[in-house]
Amino acid sequence: MFCITFVCLGNICRSPMAEAVFSRLVEERGVAQSFKVNSFATSDCEEGNAVYPPVQKVLRENGYNFSHRAKKITLSDVKNADYILVMDGMNYADLTRMTGGGYAEKILKLGDFLPVKSDIDDPWYTRDFNRTYREIDVACRAFLNFLLDKHSQAFDYDKRH
Repeated sequence: MFCITFVCLGNICRSPMAEAVFSRLVEERGVAQSFKVNSFATSDCEEGNAVYPPVQKVLRENGYNFSHRAKKITLSDVKNADYILVMDGMNYADLTRMTGGGYAEKILKLGDFLPVKSDIDDPWYTRDFNRTYREIDVACRAFLNFLLDKHSQAFDYDKRH
């Protein structure tokens, strides 16, 4: 089983959106049994808060029924993840600082899976929640394809058992 962790600053916009999108994608591809998907914040500023209402609206409009409460990532969460996908360079720097530079091999930028690599901008500031959703959807699809290709033998085994 692969533990996939999405991380943003507050865990009320981008990372829970990515958690919802990726969870649906693995379900649609018939490989959900091979994944544990979660999301966290690098900050405790929103801890315990629900997904930001404009994000909930975009998710509902795209057929998601998703609830979530923000939580800050811990070193244990980092250790237990197989892949950690951050939304931007600041999230990457925060995790690097938190881990003392360890675990770099599992920390990736989700935006590196876009056709043109870029950060996934925070819609809290841009106010463009639909663009963020589209970018996350495209990047999550590409990331899942990357995983299915890179770890094809593991997924074949999971399908047989």
